[in-house]
Amino acid sequence: MLSIFVNMKLTLQIQLLPDVATGQKLKATVARFNEAANYLASKAYERTLANKFALQKLYYSDLRRQFGLSAQMAIRCIAQVVEAFKRDKTVQPSFRPTAAMPYDQRLYSFKGIDRVSLLTLEGRVLVPMLMGNYQREQFGYAKGQADLVLRKDGKWFLLVSVDVPDGTPIPTTDFIGVDLGTTDLAVTDDGETFSGDTVENVRQKMHDLKKSLQQKASALVKQGKRPKNVRRKLSVISGRESRFRRNTNHIISKRIVEKAKDTGKAIALEDLEGIRKSQKRFRKPQRAKLSGWSFFQLRTFVEYKAKRAGIRIKPVDPKYTSQTCAECGHCEKGNRHTQASFRCKVCGHKDHADRNAARNIRARALCQQA
Repeated sequence: MLSIFVNMKLTLQIQLLPDVATGQKLKATVARFNEAANYLASKAYERTLANKFALQKLYYSDLRRQFGLSAQMAIRCIAQVVEAFKRDKTVQPSFRPTAAMPYDQRLYSFKGIDRVSLLTLEGRVLVPMLMGNYQREQFGYAKGQADLVLRKDGKWFLLVSVDVPDGTPIPTTDFIGVDLGTTDLAVTDDGETFSGDTVENVRQKMHDLKKSLQQKASALVKQGKRPKNVRRKLSVISGRESRFRRNTNHIISKRIVEKAKDTGKAIALEDLEGIRKSQKRFRKPQRAKLSGWSFFQLRTFVEYKAKRAGIRIKPVDPKYTSQTCAECGHCEKGNRHTQASFRCKVCGHKDHADRNAARNIRARALCQQA
Protein backbone atom coordinates (compact mmCIF):
# COMPACT_ATOMS: atom_id res chain seq x y z
CA MET A 1 0.00 0.00 0.00
CA LEU A 2 1.37 3.40 -0.98
CA SER A 3 1.37 6.02 1.79
CA ILE A 4 1.57 9.68 0.91
CA PHE A 5 2.61 12.14 3.59
CA VAL A 6 1.76 15.78 3.00
CA ASN A 7 3.25 18.57 5.10
CA MET A 8 1.41 21.69 6.13
CA LYS A 9 3.29 24.95 6.59
CA LEU A 10 2.50 26.81 9.82
CA THR A 11 4.00 29.83 11.54
CA LEU A 12 5.06 29.72 15.18
CA GLN A 13 5.05 33.02 17.04
CA ILE A 14 7.81 32.83 19.65
CA GLN A 15 8.36 35.70 22.06
CA LEU A 16 11.95 36.83 22.59
CA LEU A 17 13.20 38.26 25.88
CA PRO A 18 16.34 40.28 25.09
CA ASP A 19 17.98 42.44 27.74
CA VAL A 20 18.24 46.19 27.08
CA ALA A 21 21.67 46.03 25.40
CA THR A 22 20.68 43.10 23.17
CA GLY A 23 17.40 44.78 22.28
CA GLN A 24 19.31 47.84 21.10
CA LYS A 25 21.53 45.68 18.89
CA LEU A 26 18.50 44.00 17.37
CA LYS A 27 16.74 47.31 16.79
CA ALA A 28 19.82 48.82 15.14
CA THR A 29 20.19 45.77 12.88
CA VAL A 30 16.53 45.81 11.79
CA ALA A 31 16.67 49.56 11.10
CA ARG A 32 19.86 49.27 9.03
CA PHE A 33 18.48 46.30 7.10
CA ASN A 34 15.33 48.26 6.18
CA GLU A 35 17.41 51.33 5.30
CA ALA A 36 19.38 49.13 2.90
CA ALA A 37 16.13 47.68 1.51
CA ASN A 38 14.82 51.20 0.78
CA TYR A 39 18.09 52.09 -0.96
CA LEU A 40 17.93 48.97 -3.10
CA ALA A 41 14.22 49.47 -3.85
CA SER A 42 14.92 52.99 -5.16
CA LYS A 43 17.74 51.73 -7.41
CA ALA A 44 15.65 48.85 -8.70
CA TYR A 45 12.71 51.16 -9.38
CA GLU A 46 14.90 53.63 -11.28
CA ARG A 47 16.19 50.82 -13.51
CA THR A 48 12.85 48.99 -13.71
CA LEU A 49 14.80 45.97 -12.55
CA ALA A 50 13.38 43.21 -10.33
CA ASN A 51 15.68 40.31 -11.15
CA LYS A 52 17.43 38.87 -8.10
CA PHE A 53 20.65 37.90 -9.86
CA ALA A 54 20.95 41.21 -11.74
CA LEU A 55 20.40 43.22 -8.54
CA GLN A 56 22.91 41.08 -6.69
CA LYS A 57 25.54 41.70 -9.36
CA LEU A 58 24.97 45.46 -9.31
CA TYR A 59 24.35 46.27 -5.64
CA TYR A 60 25.59 43.44 -3.42
CA SER A 61 28.85 45.30 -2.71
CA ASP A 62 26.95 48.51 -1.89
CA LEU A 63 24.82 46.70 0.67
CA ARG A 64 27.92 45.27 2.29
CA ARG A 65 30.03 48.44 2.22
CA GLN A 66 27.51 51.26 2.77
CA PHE A 67 25.20 49.55 5.25
CA GLY A 68 27.49 47.05 6.94
CA LEU A 69 25.27 44.06 6.18
CA SER A 70 26.79 40.60 6.39
CA ALA A 71 26.97 38.53 3.21
CA GLN A 72 23.81 36.58 4.00
CA MET A 73 21.94 39.67 5.22
CA ALA A 74 22.67 41.32 1.86
CA ILE A 75 21.29 38.27 0.04
CA ARG A 76 18.13 38.33 2.17
CA CYS A 77 17.75 42.09 1.57
CA ILE A 78 17.85 41.57 -2.20
CA ALA A 79 15.30 38.76 -1.96
CA GLN A 80 13.03 40.93 0.20
CA VAL A 81 13.01 43.76 -2.34
CA VAL A 82 12.41 41.42 -5.28
CA GLU A 83 9.49 39.81 -3.43
CA ALA A 84 7.99 43.25 -2.77
CA PHE A 85 8.24 44.14 -6.47
CA LYS A 86 6.41 40.92 -7.38
CA ARG A 87 3.35 42.19 -5.51
CA ASP A 88 3.18 45.42 -7.54
CA LYS A 89 5.79 46.38 -10.16
CA THR A 90 4.31 49.83 -10.69
CA VAL A 91 5.05 51.08 -7.15
CA GLN A 92 8.40 51.55 -5.43
CA PRO A 93 8.39 49.42 -2.27
CA SER A 94 8.90 51.21 1.03
CA PHE A 95 10.15 49.63 4.27
CA ARG A 96 9.55 51.08 7.72
CA PRO A 97 12.55 51.23 10.10
CA THR A 98 10.86 48.55 12.24
CA ALA A 99 9.52 46.37 9.40
CA ALA A 100 10.01 42.64 9.91
CA MET A 101 13.49 41.42 9.01
CA PRO A 102 13.79 37.97 7.37
CA TYR A 103 16.24 35.49 8.89
CA ASP A 104 17.17 32.26 7.15
CA GLN A 105 18.95 29.35 8.83
CA ARG A 106 22.36 30.90 8.19
CA LEU A 107 21.33 33.94 10.21
CA TYR A 108 19.67 32.23 13.16
CA SER A 109 19.89 28.96 15.04
CA PHE A 110 18.17 27.53 18.10
CA LYS A 111 20.22 26.60 21.14
CA GLY A 112 17.95 24.09 22.82
CA ILE A 113 14.33 25.05 23.43
CA ASP A 114 14.94 28.19 25.44
CA ARG A 115 17.45 30.30 23.48
CA VAL A 116 18.08 31.44 19.91
CA SER A 117 21.24 32.80 18.31
CA LEU A 118 20.62 35.78 16.02
CA LEU A 119 23.14 37.55 13.80
CA THR A 120 23.31 41.33 14.29
CA LEU A 121 25.56 44.07 12.92
CA GLU A 122 27.74 43.52 15.97
CA GLY A 123 27.92 39.74 15.70
CA ARG A 124 25.76 36.99 17.13
CA VAL A 125 23.63 37.42 20.26
CA LEU A 126 21.94 34.77 22.39
CA VAL A 127 18.35 35.65 23.23
CA PRO A 128 16.06 33.83 25.70
CA MET A 129 12.74 32.60 24.27
CA LEU A 130 9.32 32.25 25.86
CA MET A 131 7.12 29.47 24.44
CA GLY A 132 3.72 28.10 25.37
CA ASN A 133 2.64 24.46 25.14
CA TYR A 134 1.46 24.83 21.53
CA GLN A 135 4.82 26.21 20.35
CA ARG A 136 6.69 23.48 22.22
CA GLU A 137 4.57 20.78 20.53
CA GLN A 138 5.50 22.07 17.05
CA PHE A 139 9.08 23.03 17.85
CA GLY A 140 10.60 19.69 16.87
CA TYR A 141 9.53 19.93 13.22
CA ALA A 142 11.81 21.20 10.45
CA LYS A 143 12.43 24.92 10.72
CA GLY A 144 12.28 27.24 7.73
CA GLN A 145 12.72 30.97 7.31
CA ALA A 146 11.89 33.23 10.26
CA ASP A 147 10.91 36.89 10.58
CA LEU A 148 12.27 39.04 13.38
CA VAL A 149 9.45 41.34 14.47
CA LEU A 150 9.43 44.33 16.82
CA ARG A 151 5.84 44.92 17.81
CA LYS A 152 4.49 48.40 18.45
CA ASP A 153 4.25 47.64 22.18
CA GLY A 154 8.03 47.08 22.25
CA LYS A 155 7.92 43.27 22.43
CA TRP A 156 10.14 41.13 20.19
CA PHE A 157 8.92 38.03 18.38
CA LEU A 158 10.42 35.46 16.05
CA LEU A 159 7.86 34.16 13.53
CA VAL A 160 9.20 30.77 12.51
CA SER A 161 7.97 28.74 9.56
CA VAL A 162 7.58 25.01 10.31
CA ASP A 163 6.48 22.05 8.18
CA VAL A 164 4.02 19.93 10.14
CA PRO A 165 2.84 16.58 8.71
CA ASP A 166 -0.90 16.15 8.26
CA GLY A 167 -2.64 13.69 10.53
CA THR A 168 -3.61 10.23 9.27
CA PRO A 169 -7.03 10.60 7.60
CA ILE A 170 -9.87 9.35 9.80
CA PRO A 171 -12.57 7.44 7.86
CA THR A 172 -15.97 9.10 8.43
CA THR A 173 -19.55 8.63 7.23
CA ASP A 174 -21.20 11.50 9.10
CA PHE A 175 -20.66 15.22 9.66
CA ILE A 176 -20.83 17.87 12.33
CA GLY A 177 -22.68 20.80 10.80
CA VAL A 178 -21.35 24.21 11.89
CA ASP A 179 -23.13 27.52 11.37
CA LEU A 180 -21.22 30.80 11.81
CA GLY A 181 -23.21 33.79 13.03
CA THR A 182 -23.16 37.19 14.71
CA THR A 183 -25.22 36.65 17.88
CA ASP A 184 -23.45 33.33 18.40
CA LEU A 185 -20.07 32.94 16.73
CA ALA A 186 -20.56 29.24 15.99
CA VAL A 187 -23.32 26.69 16.60
CA THR A 188 -23.09 22.96 15.88
CA ASP A 189 -25.97 20.77 14.71
CA ASP A 190 -26.27 19.15 18.17
CA GLY A 191 -26.81 22.56 19.76
CA GLU A 192 -23.39 23.39 21.21
CA THR A 193 -23.18 27.17 21.13
CA PHE A 194 -20.20 29.50 21.24
CA SER A 195 -21.76 32.74 22.40
CA GLY A 196 -20.75 36.07 20.96
CA ASP A 197 -21.84 38.11 24.00
CA THR A 198 -18.35 38.54 25.47
CA VAL A 199 -16.93 39.20 22.03
CA GLU A 200 -19.56 41.87 21.31
CA ASN A 201 -18.89 43.55 24.67
CA VAL A 202 -15.16 43.68 23.93
CA ARG A 203 -15.76 44.87 20.36
CA GLN A 204 -18.06 47.67 21.54
CA LYS A 205 -15.64 48.71 24.29
CA MET A 206 -12.71 48.83 21.85
CA HIS A 207 -14.84 50.70 19.31
CA ASP A 208 -15.77 53.36 21.88
CA LEU A 209 -12.15 53.71 23.03
CA LYS A 210 -10.87 54.12 19.48
CA LYS A 211 -13.61 56.61 18.63
CA SER A 212 -12.73 58.71 21.68
CA LEU A 213 -9.01 58.63 20.88
CA GLN A 214 -9.63 59.51 17.22
CA GLN A 215 -11.63 62.56 18.35
CA LYS A 216 -8.73 63.60 20.59
CA ALA A 217 -6.31 63.16 17.70
CA SER A 218 -8.47 65.34 15.43
CA ALA A 219 -8.65 68.04 18.11
CA LEU A 220 -4.87 68.05 18.50
CA VAL A 221 -4.34 68.31 14.73
CA LYS A 222 -6.67 71.35 14.63
CA GLN A 223 -4.51 72.92 17.35
CA GLY A 224 -1.43 72.35 15.22
CA LYS A 225 -0.10 69.63 17.51
CA ARG A 226 1.11 66.13 16.63
CA PRO A 227 -1.12 63.41 18.13
CA LYS A 228 1.81 60.99 18.47
CA ASN A 229 0.85 59.58 21.90
CA VAL A 230 -2.79 59.21 20.87
CA ARG A 231 -1.83 57.27 17.75
CA ARG A 232 0.40 55.03 19.82
CA LYS A 233 -2.52 54.26 22.15
CA LEU A 234 -4.74 53.52 19.13
CA SER A 235 -2.14 51.09 17.86
CA VAL A 236 -1.91 49.35 21.25
CA ILE A 237 -5.72 49.01 21.45
CA SER A 238 -5.91 47.58 17.92
CA GLY A 239 -3.19 45.05 18.77
CA ARG A 240 -4.99 44.03 21.97
CA GLU A 241 -8.25 43.55 20.07
CA SER A 242 -6.50 41.50 17.37
CA ARG A 243 -4.90 39.19 19.96
CA PHE A 244 -8.24 38.72 21.77
CA ARG A 245 -9.94 37.86 18.48
CA ARG A 246 -7.22 35.41 17.50
CA ASN A 247 -7.22 33.69 20.90
CA THR A 248 -11.02 33.32 20.91
CA ASN A 249 -11.00 31.85 17.41
CA HIS A 250 -8.30 29.39 18.47
CA ILE A 251 -10.43 28.24 21.45
CA ILE A 252 -13.59 27.79 19.35
CA SER A 253 -11.84 26.01 16.47
CA LYS A 254 -10.01 23.68 18.87
CA ARG A 255 -13.29 22.66 20.53
CA ILE A 256 -15.02 22.01 17.18
CA VAL A 257 -12.15 19.83 15.96
CA GLU A 258 -12.01 17.96 19.29
CA LYS A 259 -15.75 17.24 19.02
CA ALA A 260 -15.27 15.88 15.49
CA LYS A 261 -12.37 13.71 16.61
CA ASP A 262 -14.23 12.37 19.65
CA THR A 263 -17.33 11.47 17.59
CA GLY A 264 -15.48 10.20 14.52
CA LYS A 265 -17.17 12.71 12.22
CA ALA A 266 -16.04 15.06 9.47
CA ILE A 267 -16.89 18.78 9.65
CA ALA A 268 -19.33 20.57 7.33
CA LEU A 269 -18.76 24.33 7.08
CA GLU A 270 -20.25 27.02 4.88
CA ASP A 271 -17.92 27.78 2.00
CA LEU A 272 -15.97 31.04 1.81
CA GLU A 273 -18.15 32.44 -0.98
CA GLY A 274 -21.16 31.80 1.25
CA ILE A 275 -19.58 33.86 4.04
CA ARG A 276 -18.94 36.76 1.63
CA LYS A 277 -22.53 36.70 0.35
CA SER A 278 -23.91 36.47 3.90
CA GLN A 279 -21.96 39.55 4.95
CA LYS A 280 -23.43 41.58 2.07
CA ARG A 281 -26.97 40.70 3.19
CA PHE A 282 -26.49 41.90 6.77
CA ARG A 283 -27.83 45.25 7.88
CA LYS A 284 -25.45 48.03 8.94
CA PRO A 285 -25.43 47.21 12.72
CA GLN A 286 -24.71 43.53 11.96
CA ARG A 287 -21.99 44.49 9.45
CA ALA A 288 -20.37 46.54 12.23
CA LYS A 289 -20.22 43.38 14.34
CA LEU A 290 -18.79 41.42 11.45
CA SER A 291 -16.16 44.05 10.75
CA GLY A 292 -14.95 43.57 14.34
CA TRP A 293 -14.69 39.82 13.93
CA SER A 294 -12.88 37.56 11.51
CA PHE A 295 -15.05 34.64 10.43
CA PHE A 296 -12.53 33.87 7.70
CA GLN A 297 -9.90 33.50 10.42
CA LEU A 298 -12.17 31.23 12.48
CA ARG A 299 -12.91 29.08 9.45
CA THR A 300 -9.19 28.93 8.56
CA PHE A 301 -8.33 27.83 12.11
CA VAL A 302 -10.94 25.06 11.98
CA GLU A 303 -9.57 23.93 8.60
CA TYR A 304 -5.91 23.71 9.54
CA LYS A 305 -6.59 22.13 12.96
CA ALA A 306 -8.84 19.56 11.29
CA LYS A 307 -6.21 18.85 8.64
CA ARG A 308 -3.59 18.23 11.33
CA ALA A 309 -5.97 15.84 13.10
CA GLY A 310 -6.80 13.95 9.88
CA ILE A 311 -10.39 15.19 9.86
CA ARG A 312 -12.06 16.01 6.55
CA ILE A 313 -13.66 19.42 5.92
CA LYS A 314 -16.69 19.58 3.62
CA PRO A 315 -17.53 23.08 2.23
CA VAL A 316 -21.27 23.63 1.83
CA ASP A 317 -23.25 26.39 0.10
CA PRO A 318 -25.20 27.97 3.01
CA LYS A 319 -27.85 29.57 0.78
CA TYR A 320 -31.30 29.39 2.44
CA THR A 321 -30.05 27.21 5.33
CA SER A 322 -31.37 29.85 7.74
CA GLN A 323 -34.84 29.81 6.09
CA THR A 324 -35.23 26.05 5.51
CA CYS A 325 -36.88 23.79 8.09
CA ALA A 326 -34.49 21.03 9.16
CA GLU A 327 -37.48 18.74 9.88
CA CYS A 328 -39.78 19.02 6.84
CA GLY A 329 -37.61 20.93 4.34
CA HIS A 330 -40.05 23.83 3.83
CA CYS A 331 -38.19 27.01 2.84
CA GLU A 332 -39.69 30.42 3.52
CA LYS A 333 -38.28 33.74 4.73
CA GLY A 334 -41.02 33.89 7.39
CA ASN A 335 -39.67 30.72 9.02
CA ARG A 336 -36.98 32.86 10.62
CA HIS A 337 -39.26 34.06 13.41
CA THR A 338 -36.61 36.34 14.95
CA GLN A 339 -32.83 36.68 14.62
CA ALA A 340 -32.38 33.94 17.22
CA SER A 341 -35.45 31.73 16.76
CA PHE A 342 -36.82 29.49 13.98
CA ARG A 343 -40.46 28.40 13.60
CA CYS A 344 -41.62 26.54 10.51
CA LYS A 345 -44.78 27.92 8.91
CA VAL A 346 -45.79 24.44 7.68
CA CYS A 347 -44.94 21.82 10.31
CA GLY A 348 -44.52 24.12 13.33
CA HIS A 349 -40.98 22.92 14.12
CA LYS A 350 -39.24 25.27 16.58
CA ASP A 351 -35.52 25.56 17.17
CA HIS A 352 -32.64 27.93 17.78
CA ALA A 353 -32.19 29.56 14.36
CA ASP A 354 -28.45 28.86 14.12
CA ARG A 355 -28.85 25.24 15.26
CA ASN A 356 -31.51 24.73 12.58
CA ALA A 357 -29.07 26.18 10.00
CA ALA A 358 -26.27 23.91 11.27
CA ARG A 359 -28.55 20.88 10.85
CA ASN A 360 -29.22 21.93 7.25
CA ILE A 361 -25.49 22.34 6.60
CA ARG A 362 -24.92 18.79 7.90
CA ALA A 363 -27.80 17.45 5.75
CA ARG A 364 -26.38 19.07 2.60
CA ALA A 365 -22.96 17.59 3.29
CA LEU A 366 -24.53 14.13 3.65
CA CYS A 367 -26.48 14.57 0.38
CA GLN A 368 -23.33 15.62 -1.50
CA GLN A 369 -21.53 12.59 -0.10
CA ALA A 370 -24.22 10.13 -1.19
